[in-house]
Amino acid sequence: MLLNSYQIELIEAGCDEAGRGCLAGPVYAAAVILPKDFYVEGLNDSKKLTHQQREKLRPIIEKEAIAWAVGIVDHEEIDQINILNASFLAMHRAIEKLEVQPQYLVIDGNRFKAYPQIPHSCIVKGDGKYLNIAAASILAKTHRDELMDQLDLAHPHYNWKKNKGYPTIAHRTAIIANGFSPFHRKTFTVSDPQLRLSFEEEG
Repeated sequence: MLLNSYQIELIEAGCDEAGRGCLAGPVYAAAVILPKDFYVEGLNDSKKLTHQQREKLRPIIEKEAIAWAVGIVDHEEIDQINILNASFLAMHRAIEKLEVQPQYLVIDGNRFKAYPQIPHSCIVKGDGKYLNIAAASILAKTHRDELMDQLDLAHPHYNWKKNKGYPTIAHRTAIIANGFSPFHRKTFTVSDPQLRLSFEEEG
């Protein structure tokens, strides 16, 4: 069961990102402040939910959250500063857009670049432990997927509508056949599509 995590009644925001392991598109992050009594059936780590479940939960989170925001770092910035720093920057951009200033942050993962003036804790697999991080994972994932669906219309041969930019064998094969699109991350290695590797989508 996921928990509401609050540090001594502080206004707390949960943060998570989506798209870190992709070959194309931006990395998205979300920051979410939930009411202390918030509960919705089925809220969980976005990777454990179906597309339909995530789409059903998104409007509920956006309507009932005290505040929420999404931050974006595009593929060109990712190439300039690397994906780890880009993930931190996307979270910072989401936090700074919140209409309510949080007093504490809980971050999914084991590393984070401290946001000015706001203390934080890093929670390994936090999107499966705390409601506010799970909510952030769903918003980051659904907002990013929405963009990749739009980009797919102009670049259908990469099948982003299905793979969302992740390094599936079909996606890597399409890059080798067609070259990079304007939205691919040029510093990411496209490995041999004949290698028998499996990739799971990351939240």
